[in-house]
Amino acid sequence: MWKQLDEGFWDKNRSSKIESVTEDVLNIIDQVRADGDRALIELTKKFDKVDIECVTVSREEIDDAYDEVDEELIEALETAAANIRRFHEMQLDADLKLSEVEPGVFLGVKSTPLERIGAYVPGGRASYPSTALMSIIPARVAGVDEVICCTPSPVDPVTLVAMDIAGADEIYRVGGVQAIAAMALGTESIEPVQKIVGPGNVYVTAAKMLLRTYVEIDFPAGPSEIGIVADSTADPLFIAADILAQAEHDPSSACVLATSDRTLPKKVWDEMEKLMPSAPRLKIIKEALKNSGYMIKDSTEQCIEAMNEMAPEHLSLQVADAMSALNIVRNAGSIFIGPYSPVAAGDYASGTNHILPTAGNASVSSGLSVAHFRKTSTIQMISKEGLEEMAPVIERIAKAEGLAAHRDSVRIRFRKMP
Repeated sequence: MWKQLDEGFWDKNRSSKIESVTEDVLNIIDQVRADGDRALIELTKKFDKVDIECVTVSREEIDDAYDEVDEELIEALETAAANIRRFHEMQLDADLKLSEVEPGVFLGVKSTPLERIGAYVPGGRASYPSTALMSIIPARVAGVDEVICCTPSPVDPVTLVAMDIAGADEIYRVGGVQAIAAMALGTESIEPVQKIVGPGNVYVTAAKMLLRTYVEIDFPAGPSEIGIVADSTADPLFIAADILAQAEHDPSSACVLATSDRTLPKKVWDEMEKLMPSAPRLKIIKEALKNSGYMIKDSTEQCIEAMNEMAPEHLSLQVADAMSALNIVRNAGSIFIGPYSPVAAGDYASGTNHILPTAGNASVSSGLSVAHFRKTSTIQMISKEGLEEMAPVIERIAKAEGLAAHRDSVRIRFRKMP
């Protein structure tokens, strides 16, 4: 089960997943477009095996959820929420920046939040209250006016509490492709949003990508991945634990170890064999390990280069000189340095965001942040003297492009009529 991988294994393993579900996803989208809430209710019964009368979660249900959740867990969620809020507040810039770059020429940027966004919080195989915190809090920090959430039925009380702590305005008991379609297209109960964020399985990811003509998305996010770069100083038990932690997410999860120590993969597998029998989600782990394995390279630098090609969602650096290794990392969603920085810390408590690009998209996309919920407008404020200084440049380029009206729009301001 634990196998040595060739260079292109991860790419080949992931390449056909979206394509394989596209037809099914399009059929569900069309059903939601045609039948609205009725489709959401029917699809919830079909896929989640739950009968619901309406898709909206009431305030009373949210209040009742608090009574079902242990007080210590509520405190843990509140602490995590505070840490997440603190980290994302570090990302905020001034709403307006304006600088004089030349005499009479002021340039700048105005940043404004989106008005209405949708957060998808997965369910089904597991409950993900942490994802509720990760998707809603950055939007709130960014200043988004309305944040709505969709999550599969039956909604776990812990997830409801987390959504409320994070600041959701509306919560809907609908999941899967139908939830993405509802947020993108709208139904009788759910008004469409400007942007959808949050992770999901291959169906949810495909739906987000297929609906981009109607709604903006963050990035493809799911199923989970980890890449680990380790040398002879690494603890095989820690690596084994990190691999199993990612493998338990989903059967399609992928875990890759790249090492310069030829003895390490066997040591890691031995530790995994000891840990797996007690794993509650063993069946999922075994499926995920079919997508996983190890690479042996001549040096840490070559291991990093292999990871740069993969662009993993999570990258763990468990090597003697981790900071030097960090300097040559180019592509990774979130980076975890040293033996005491497990991915679980970022998943729950440190404050960094665990909603991250997957399937190689970390090579071009960043993890969820405040910037995903804001847009910028450039600003220019130019005095008469500033424009006069700039005019020859404008006129010459306008002439070269054959755009006389552009040239004349400057000349007219100095009473130089065309």
